[in-house]
Amino acid sequence: MDVNGQVAVVTGGGSGLGAATAAALAAAGAKVAVLDRNGAAAEAVAARIGGHAATVDVTDAAGAEAALAAAEAKLGPPRLLVNCAGVGTAGRIVGRDGPLALEAFSQVIAINLIGTFNMLRLAAARMGQLDPGPDGERGVIVNTASVAAYEGQVGQAAYAASKAGVVGLTLPAARELARSGIRVMTIAPGLIETPMFNGLPDEVRQSLAASVPFPSRLGRPEEYAALVLHIAANRFLNGEVIRLDGALRMAPR
Repeated sequence: MDVNGQVAVVTGGGSGLGAATAAALAAAGAKVAVLDRNGAAAEAVAARIGGHAATVDVTDAAGAEAALAAAEAKLGPPRLLVNCAGVGTAGRIVGRDGPLALEAFSQVIAINLIGTFNMLRLAAARMGQLDPGPDGERGVIVNTASVAAYEGQVGQAAYAASKAGVVGLTLPAARELARSGIRVMTIAPGLIETPMFNGLPDEVRQSLAASVPFPSRLGRPEEYAALVLHIAANRFLNGEVIRLDGALRMAPR
């Protein structure tokens, strides 16, 4: 898919991976809808790139449907969805204060996995009604997992489970949506320099960067965005998870 002139929806677009992806898509000529739970952040990114902004809780079926309808009314029907919305809340299964609160586990699953599926299903329904392009393609959906889906660390039970769910969703979704000409891909980032790293001491950041085999640094959101653009352009990429991690394999803790 040539994204130039196409409508792209980016969830979690107010910061980090989502903001970088929204900017890269806009620079490539796409008309971008920036969706985020933080409405002010979404507005700021949209204003910077000339896009459309909406405040969205990806776990809210009605709210997500309304946000997509508003984006379509403003920009046109979406051809590309990039699911970047997510949380990385940590917690041990059994900690000093006892077992992890079930609500804490459920919230991570709800946002990272159910929210991803919610946006995927709603976008796919809209894409399936569009006229096909080259090779019969009607749309592309890119989800975000994590290397934690494969090597979850101590304290990441909820996060790793949610991202493993996104990995498991990829192939069956691609197989089912193939009949509609919709491709589904997932990116599993490693250690990327997003806002959650901003509060870490320099020595911790340096230690994390050194753990990456090559290049020995934290990944950049722009590198994630570049991969999204390549996935959109390469129509033979479908039903697969791509690790973006510099050959990192996470230690137990």
